[in-house]
Amino acid sequence: MIETILNPRVIEPKDWATCLFILSFALIAITKTAFETRFNDFMRILVTDKYIKVYKDSSNLMSGFTVLLFIVQAISFSFFIQIALDYFGISSKYDWINFIRIFVFFGVFVLSKFLIEKIIATTFNIEEFIEQFNLQKVSYRTFIAIVLLPVNIYLFYNNSSYLLIYCVIGAILIINLLTYLVSLRIYQNLVIGNLFYFILYLCALEIAPYYFIYYLITKI
Repeated sequence: MIETILNPRVIEPKDWATCLFILSFALIAITKTAFETRFNDFMRILVTDKYIKVYKDSSNLMSGFTVLLFIVQAISFSFFIQIALDYFGISSKYDWINFIRIFVFFGVFVLSKFLIEKIIATTFNIEEFIEQFNLQKVSYRTFIAIVLLPVNIYLFYNNSSYLLIYCVIGAILIINLLTYLVSLRIYQNLVIGNLFYFILYLCALEIAPYYFIYYLITKI
């Protein structure tokens, strides 16, 4: 007599992720409707610097446009981080509690870093450069997050692709590097005049935090 053994099929819940993806696209739609001209300029940021020149005032960092898209940015990057951690076998991409942890950590990390940068800029009298540099970083990072959303959807509902994950990581690093190079070209006179403080800023706030996070992840 053949004995039949039934194994329970565990289905990971995905509804929370679907709701967050819908929320992200809804926020993008609201932003486009409320700030149509600015949004159109923003979406051409890789081919023209019009957006950076028109909205270079530091007050734009705290506008409704930036706040709405920052939420999208946090959701998008948190999803990609969780998917990458799942690929490397550190955590499951379906764990919504872990997503909340990543989302909160990402938000606190970015906002804390921004506030510390403001304090250091005031201390070293390089507010103009830091404000413009932050605007460019926020703008390019938000653009990456919007483009990353469809990729996150594909990776979340399908098996993670080795090549795609590394291509996305590489693209993010390259765009960040280009942001630094563009900022240095625009403000080269200001940077040369404050070279010591600029190097200190790079080491303390642009290299050390990411190295610390990488160290923690590899140790875990």
